[in-house]
Amino acid sequence: MEASERAEEFIPAGLASLGIEADEVELAVMNAAHGMFWPAILDLLSLDTVEVVPERNPDLSQAPQ
Repeated sequence: MEASERAEEFIPAGLASLGIEADEVELAVMNAAHGMFWPAILDLLSLDTVEVVPERNPDLSQAPQ
C-alpha cells in the first residue's frame, strides 16, 4: 500500500476525530500535500545522526558553525 492510499484513509479519520468536516476539494488538497511532502519527511526520519556532534551554546540568530 502506498503512502497516498494510506493518506486517503487516515486524513479523513483524523479530521473526523477532531470534529472537522472537509469537502472533496479540501481532502484532495490535503492528499496532494501529503504526497508531495511525505517522501521527504521519510528521508529525514531515516537519517542517522548518531555521530553528529551537537553545537554547544548555539546562536540561533546565525547559521550553524
